[in-house]
Amino acid sequence: MKQLFVLVFVFFHFSLAQATTPTRKVPKEYSLEAGYRTVFHQSRMNNMASHGYGALFDYAWQLSGFDGSRAKSFISVPMGYTILMPDNPAQKRTTMLNYGWTVRHELKKQARWMPFVGYGLFLNSLGFDGVDGTVFGHQTQFEFGYNFRTASRWQYFAKVQYSYTSYPQLNEPERIKYHYADIRLGVRF
Repeated sequence: MKQLFVLVFVFFHFSLAQATTPTRKVPKEYSLEAGYRTVFHQSRMNNMASHGYGALFDYAWQLSGFDGSRAKSFISVPMGYTILMPDNPAQKRTTMLNYGWTVRHELKKQARWMPFVGYGLFLNSLGFDGVDGTVFGHQTQFEFGYNFRTASRWQYFAKVQYSYTSYPQLNEPERIKYHYADIRLGVRF
């Protein structure tokens, strides 16, 4: 009975606090980016495809910096696709589909050229032309770049990112590993 009373009291308290707190719509931001990728290390892989291109769409919510007194931070849900071209005709084209969560921190407040850092955790699906199915792994990403603010709602950005991706193999203790870097250009709106 005492637990029920505490539960009702806590529920009532939170309901009252929510009703008296003004609500604000959280600013959202969309991003579209494209760029070049180079794989500088891969292990446990016979197929060599070390250069390619990719694109990504991102939907972000602002987490901090609402009043302009602090730099802004965002959490986002990105979805991207990358194609790595074979290094020679005997190799196969490689594709990667990734989606997950990223966090981006702007390093200044209210600047025309806005530096930012970001990091993300993704699920990543690796596929090869002519091979049925894909293998899922995880991707960890770090990025640094600059937003260029304009007078309109559109802002352009350029960034460099490093990613580490790991995929399991059946009946093998070692994992397939990729280390790669991207140069990306994009627009936020």
